[in-house]
Amino acid sequence: MDQLKDNTGLRLEGHIKILDPESGEVFVNKRNAINYENMSIAIAHLLGNLTDGDGSTGNGYHVLNMAFGNGAVSVDSTGTVIYRNTNTNVTTAQLYNETYSKVVANTNAADAENNMVVNHTGGTAYSDLVITCTLDYSEPSGQDNLDNANNLTDDFIFDELGLRTQAGTFLTHVVFHPVQKSANRKIQVLYTIRITAGS
Repeated sequence: MDQLKDNTGLRLEGHIKILDPESGEVFVNKRNAINYENMSIAIAHLLGNLTDGDGSTGNGYHVLNMAFGNGAVSVDSTGTVIYRNTNTNVTTAQLYNETYSKVVANTNAADAENNMVVNHTGGTAYSDLVITCTLDYSEPSGQDNLDNANNLTDDFIFDELGLRTQAGTFLTHVVFHPVQKSANRKIQVLYTIRITAGS
């Protein structure tokens, strides 16, 4: 008797929107890159309810935080903006220069500005993990008062971000035109990972 096979595929797509939630101004609206090797490891561990330890101890593979950095964009002598490639091709991939991170795991599900939810419509073969991460007026500590810096090396002029698991591995990386976080405005990141099963 022939063994039954189910040769379905699994597709992952990511999208981010960075905006000022009070004015509605959108700074970034684009797709991100997925680290497929790290994502496959994370999904297998999550399905098995396993950690990176012996199953009872160690770090989990759920998304823990959103990391921000400023090492992905530069400007050459002619004024041309140069975007570096995303770091998603090895398991040890990191941001180019991480300068800040914020926990986005659901430690407080009532916090509408910082949470993770799964959206699914019955009868479809996809589900969306939607992560909302808001940097309020007072964060990060040490930021400039106004969004008028002209130096791309400022720690809080962000041009890259990624999602990191509790186990410390990056699942995604996105590079974008620099956005300054300063004390005169909030910045909110809406990060969607769509998981589609099927052919």
